[in-house]
Amino acid sequence: MRGPRQTGAGSGDAAPMAEAKKIAIKKPPIRFQETQRVVERIGKRLGGPFIAYWNNPRGAVCHNDVVALYRLLEQLGKSRRVYLFVKSSGGNGQASLRFVSLLREYFKEVHALVPLEAESAATMIALGANAIHMGPMSYLTAVDTSLTHDLSPIDRDNERVSVSLDELKRVIRLWQQEKDQTASNPYKSLFEYVHPLVIGAVDRADSLSIKLCKEILSYHVKDRQKIERIATTLNSKYPSHGYPIHSREARSLGLRIDELDHGLLDLLLELNELYSEMGQKSTTDFDETHSHTNEVLNILEARGAMVYYQMEKDWFYRTEERRWVTMNDKSGWQRMVRSKGKVVQERFHIL
Repeated sequence: MRGPRQTGAGSGDAAPMAEAKKIAIKKPPIRFQETQRVVERIGKRLGGPFIAYWNNPRGAVCHNDVVALYRLLEQLGKSRRVYLFVKSSGGNGQASLRFVSLLREYFKEVHALVPLEAESAATMIALGANAIHMGPMSYLTAVDTSLTHDLSPIDRDNERVSVSLDELKRVIRLWQQEKDQTASNPYKSLFEYVHPLVIGAVDRADSLSIKLCKEILSYHVKDRQKIERIATTLNSKYPSHGYPIHSREARSLGLRIDELDHGLLDLLLELNELYSEMGQKSTTDFDETHSHTNEVLNILEARGAMVYYQMEKDWFYRTEERRWVTMNDKSGWQRMVRSKGKVVQERFHIL
């Protein structure tokens, strides 16, 4: 999962943290019993297996999600059709391909339920569905590539920022349009802010993004020209990475878009509300330089089981560097299973 690089804060921090332990640490609620009731109602309404995949805005589509999904699928078993609720702001596109590939190992037909946002890498997951069910608040986005590289520029919080190939191309195009006779090569000035290896890596990642979209679409679309058109449009034809593609426009791209019926939409929004309560950021401030955060970032759930990633860290503010660093990172995956009327919770180790 994403987060600041873990760094030791020095021996001088031990005493304040010892005092901090006397303060009760806030924790987000885990609403497994309530979410299970909604999951069962949705499954009965759909008449088939149902899986929920939900990301906190600070969470992301990642490779570990695929392992978590496998745990749920082994419990569900193989069948003809599955309904997948997707709510995410994006993440790793290669993980999206693995996610779709795994679903296709268990189900011949996949239906994506998108009541809210399915952005970037989550749009890629939706592309792997035979049909995407959207409501009045639903949207997909462009999937043009942005990359956080070890040599990426640093922001004011001393964190590496993502670089988008589309943004780089636009800078160069504007430079060429506005240049005069004294203008120099745009790359010479651009290299002062963006390392040339970063530009090369982003260009390579852009080709990868198109390839991923084609592979995902090929699971259910046989027309090669249609696949090419959809993949190219999503990667290069929109003015911004977060451009909202609503149902009408998604349909015009050639995707099969079905309307979410009102009753199902209400149940999905009810489930989203419970997940949002679980995903709230719970921060305990011990003093001006010490705090503790606890929040659920990623959730996968099916009937009888839930797997979720919980971030739990102590934080120390380094005044001389003007940034927060982490200590005592207890973050990890958890699994909850309902068996014989009891709920069993256990640590689920994924590296």
